[in-house]
Amino acid sequence: MPVARRSLGEGHITTLRLRWVYAEALYKDDDATLDDLREAVTTLEDSERTARRVFGGEHPLAAGIGLFLSEARAALRAREAPAAA
Repeated sequence: MPVARRSLGEGHITTLRLRWVYAEALYKDDDATLDDLREAVTTLEDSERTARRVFGGEHPLAAGIGLFLSEARAALRAREAPAAA
């Protein structure tokens, strides 16, 4: 991803899609650690913010990232809950 960010730019649709897929792989992994889940949420938050700024909130990419961000946050909350108990 660093090459995509450097050569295409932070707001390029391909860079955003790569970051989205990377985060998805992290949080959907059954063996994901808490750090993996946190990284996924952080990556999706940053990607959603960039997609909304570049393409607008109604763009399908921004909406899709937002949906996956909700799922990643839910996965993180579910994993953190037993640790807090």
